[in-house]
Amino acid sequence: MTQLPDSTDRKLGLVIDLDTCVGCHACVISCKGWNTENYGAPLSDQSAYGENPSGTFLNRVHSYEVQPEEGAAQLIHFPKSCLHCEDAPCVTVCPTGASYKRVEDGIVLVNESDCIGCGLCAWACPYGARELDAAEGVMKKCTLCVDRIYNENLPEEDREPACVRTCPSGARHFGDFADPDSNVSKLTTERGGMDLMPEQGTKPVNKYLPPRLKDKMEEIDILAPLLTPVAVEPKGFMAWLDKTLEKI
Repeated sequence: MTQLPDSTDRKLGLVIDLDTCVGCHACVISCKGWNTENYGAPLSDQSAYGENPSGTFLNRVHSYEVQPEEGAAQLIHFPKSCLHCEDAPCVTVCPTGASYKRVEDGIVLVNESDCIGCGLCAWACPYGARELDAAEGVMKKCTLCVDRIYNENLPEEDREPACVRTCPSGARHFGDFADPDSNVSKLTTERGGMDLMPEQGTKPVNKYLPPRLKDKMEEIDILAPLLTPVAVEPKGFMAWLDKTLEKI
């Protein structure tokens, strides 16, 4: 079994803002594209154009209708990928040591040459973040684009996970949680960032920012002046057109 490090030099991870995610799946497509077409290990699809298509994805977006205690129901889009847990059960359960957590940055990875596809890591992960690639017979998971964030051949602004770089609504943020002054640490503190399923005791590095109620009356009051008609009575050409149409 693989041992987890006592501590890591950094804690790289994501903050996902459930308040601004629009469920466009751009992060899903960019993740699939980067890992299939560029530096990452290919993610296979089976019967992509058949009756029962399936494939391997490292990031998925689920949508739920949520009824808060107060206010109207809301549609919440929930992106999900590996959370790079500090106490990662997928690592300690691996019989070959293929799954491991890096000391230098805390990223959880899979050494595919050592993976036997037994599926124990998928069984141990409470978040369903592991996927078996049917073509290669090995487990795949989010790598935080480790082949991208350290790639000096890329422009500096592109050295972040593909999902973060492509998000059109700015719902995904990448940084070092070990640094209290990092953007992700500040967002987590200011917006009450939460662990996913904290009762599991896995200490996920990734955090979620909770959605805010969308039917606030004060927001309607702010918009009310903008809804006032521009003109109560039509004038000029519009007045003539209005009278003409009334005769038809």
